[in-house]
Amino acid sequence: MHQIRLFFIALQFFTRLPIPRWVGFQPEWLHHASRYFPLVGVVVAAATAAVYAAAAALFPAPVAVLLSTAAGIYITGAFHEDGFADMCDGFGGATTAARVMEIMKDSRIGAYGAIDIICLLALKCLTLSLLPTADAIAMLFVAHPLSRLAATTLIHTLDYARAEGKAKPMAQEMSTPELTIAAVCAAVPATLLAAAGHISWGVIAGGGAAAAIATIWLARKFVRRIGGYTGDCLGAVQQVTEVLFYLAALAGLHQGAWH
Repeated sequence: MHQIRLFFIALQFFTRLPIPRWVGFQPEWLHHASRYFPLVGVVVAAATAAVYAAAAALFPAPVAVLLSTAAGIYITGAFHEDGFADMCDGFGGATTAARVMEIMKDSRIGAYGAIDIICLLALKCLTLSLLPTADAIAMLFVAHPLSRLAATTLIHTLDYARAEGKAKPMAQEMSTPELTIAAVCAAVPATLLAAAGHISWGVIAGGGAAAAIATIWLARKFVRRIGGYTGDCLGAVQQVTEVLFYLAALAGLHQGAWH
């Protein structure tokens, strides 16, 4: 029952979805709820996949993908997209750690954030629209949990860079068993889809490798620039690794411009 409560706390923290009243709330539960961050990704994937499947019955793929992406943004309250934009503003527009942190804390969006989030969302929608419909739906159930697992690894390995912040309650030291739970939550949907033949092991391996490389590179950048991570950094990792997984899947279809 306690584990179920932790999942619902994570769902409440990372989405706008309502949770049952019986769950209750204790501040210390937030410190351990991040283990279910990837499982929240499964819920978001289910919602976005449902919208995509329904829309694809009526509209061409680009429209269905755009509606699906909009649904995901609504469900999460643009939580991760906002973090990505803030990170781009801070790291792109400052040279000192203090200034980076100051810019990321500013609720206003700057040129770096606006341009980069537009490019990222356009790339996400375009890539998904070029995948076969059934493949795209399967990718959602792998990319959402996997990208959230990538963000979760920062909580396990890095220090939180702020004294306070929106991710501070979730940014306490994460134990190895908790990270293992997160990894299992991300691995189960990928394994089931691969076993059922809806996605190849090669795509999973390629997308996972791309996500891991990007996570390591971003983590090193965060440590070098601000000495750790913030909630915005977590959002940036989630968004970047999600898109990279879709790109790896598209590349796996061997439909490059030269073909």
